[in-house]
Amino acid sequence: MTIDPDEIFLDTYNLPAFDRQQFEGELERPIAKPTLVILGGFFLLLGLIFFGRIYYLQIKQGPALAARSQSNTLRHTAVFPERGVIYDRRGEELAWNDPERTYSELPGLAHVLGFVGYPSEEEISAYAYEPLELVGRDGVEKVYNQRLAGVKGTRIEEVDAYGEIHSDYFLRPPQAGENLYLSIDARVQSKLFELVASLARERGFAGGAGLILDVRNGELLALVSYPEFNPQTLSRGDDAAAISQWLDDPAKPFLNRAVAGLYTPGSIIKTVIAVGALNEGVVAPETEIVSTGSLTLPNPFAPDQPSIFKDWKAHGAVDLRQALAVSSNVYFYEVGGGFGDQPGLGIAGIDKYARAFGLGAPTGINWPSEAAGTIPTPEWKERFFPGDPWRIGDTYHTAIGQYGFQVTPLQMARAAAAIANGGWLVTPTVLAASSTAVILKPRPLDSSIKPEVLEIVRQGMRLAVTSGTAAGLAVPDVEIAAKTGTAELGTTKEAVTSWVIGFFPYQSPRYVFAVAMERGRRENVIGGVFIMRQLFDWLAAAAPEYLQ
Repeated sequence: MTIDPDEIFLDTYNLPAFDRQQFEGELERPIAKPTLVILGGFFLLLGLIFFGRIYYLQIKQGPALAARSQSNTLRHTAVFPERGVIYDRRGEELAWNDPERTYSELPGLAHVLGFVGYPSEEEISAYAYEPLELVGRDGVEKVYNQRLAGVKGTRIEEVDAYGEIHSDYFLRPPQAGENLYLSIDARVQSKLFELVASLARERGFAGGAGLILDVRNGELLALVSYPEFNPQTLSRGDDAAAISQWLDDPAKPFLNRAVAGLYTPGSIIKTVIAVGALNEGVVAPETEIVSTGSLTLPNPFAPDQPSIFKDWKAHGAVDLRQALAVSSNVYFYEVGGGFGDQPGLGIAGIDKYARAFGLGAPTGINWPSEAAGTIPTPEWKERFFPGDPWRIGDTYHTAIGQYGFQVTPLQMARAAAAIANGGWLVTPTVLAASSTAVILKPRPLDSSIKPEVLEIVRQGMRLAVTSGTAAGLAVPDVEIAAKTGTAELGTTKEAVTSWVIGFFPYQSPRYVFAVAMERGRRENVIGGVFIMRQLFDWLAAAAPEYLQ
């Protein structure tokens, strides 16, 4: 078929409806030669570069790179994050990071902060720790180790046979540990520690513990244990002599006496017995019992050998408030175990109310080695002294906090807080509210405990300060309510533990305190009250906000 030239011209120019966007009516033009030359030159240059690099790697550097590939390896290395800083409630640094974990030099913080160290082989295997990873060993460092430690990162390193690093990069960057704010006030903590330590050295106590607890939320303002260790030395681990001395010290500096120290409570337990006796109707607040200095219990098997239970002095006729104030043993022998026409709470009732106030069980502070304590009962006696029956004398002694009764200072502070705050058991914590995701609400005491009963016991504790055994706490700056105790130890009773518990301000309780001075000489009359009096005087001048 032949195409006429006019038809071609017609297609190109004469049709009126060409779509120029679709290249209709356009003639194709060949690519210009300069363009081909430039493009060809570009690809030629790329080829030369490519083949030149191959020549360099394969021919010039081939032997060296082959040797390197045989001797080098990729190593995954853990990158430890910055450990979180520990602050007190006022923002003062207590533990931080310089080239090493560094601790405040203020005295009295060792048991609260703890220390760090490298993991053992067992821990490396069980918890996938790295050999050079710092792990919390006690106190806050241990309890909150996961939060303080952060998240490890991973770095890939190319190393040769000599251990030299040729290249590296982060596979996963580390995440710094969380900073923690404690409820502890470092000033109050250190001052209370100094007072406990000073009295222990001057009066021959084996050790001591003291604490201050917020009755509303369980925050600990101070948590003291004496003696203590040096967390910096333990974290460094380079002073074997000092560490060995602490480990062998019969005073047990690693024992946190406030949380894990078990002590005979003595007369401070009378606050709990008083609540039980009033609540069960064993006595009325005005019921008087006469103390002539002892209670004599006839012995039906040997009439000429009666059992005599001594009071620390003859108090005469006292009601419940006065009995708490002067700490009458005879009064609590009778309301605890009964005597003559006076009914008693009984050992089952004593056990019931002691447990209602949280004794005989951990407080929930989640602290290393917290002790549960012991409430003596017939079942307990049969377990530890099989064949020896429970006697009324055992109930008498239990009612005044002797016999096998054992508590921690933290437990007694918590029990005192429940009396002070109207019947709520708090969960102790060393974390400020800003550093805890879960705030544990106080739980109520046994619902049968009447509010007016707690008020009467509070009045008795206030009377102890205004005219009783805790008169040393009658300070001008704040009204205090308290209960003292002197727990006799051993069969010879030559050693005692000096106690004081209490709360302030009396009209609107905010804080409770507990001090236990361990194993002092019986003839010494200076103990827990003296420590707290000095602390209140100091608070009035240095931290009056806590007395409001």
